[in-house]
Amino acid sequence: MIKTYATEIERGKKYFYRPGVYVILPFENQVLLTFQADPHNEFQLPGGGVDAGEQPITALYREVIEETGWVIGRPRKIGAFRRFVYMPEYKMRAEKLCHIYLAKPIFKKCEPTEPDHTAIFVDIDVAYQILAVDGDAYFLKKVAAGQY
Repeated sequence: MIKTYATEIERGKKYFYRPGVYVILPFENQVLLTFQADPHNEFQLPGGGVDAGEQPITALYREVIEETGWVIGRPRKIGAFRRFVYMPEYKMRAEKLCHIYLAKPIFKKCEPTEPDHTAIFVDIDVAYQILAVDGDAYFLKKVAAGQY
């Protein structure tokens, strides 16, 4: 059974299914996060939606470059969770199926190309406390505990 996190579920409202891929990128005692300013102003795992016809792993590489500017290596899927959320940038409610990967940050290729995103290395013990998404924090805690 896939764990569900809901920031809001409004009865009678339509939620669009949106698969997404997100990655935990540990380096020594830190993890690479993205800070998304407008409209969210929150720390997140790098990643995002899988476009129609796109393979999940292709989407993962694309999203990480867009949001952090980093090239990653050896991603492997470690789990998934569902999240119900309003996405103001798209003016829609989404049922997200969030696939979580673990990978290595290899090198910084460029600055983030996604508007309002900043790549930041954060101490792991702090990172899971500041992540905006509970499901992201759950998987990061498991990685920090050596469970993956």
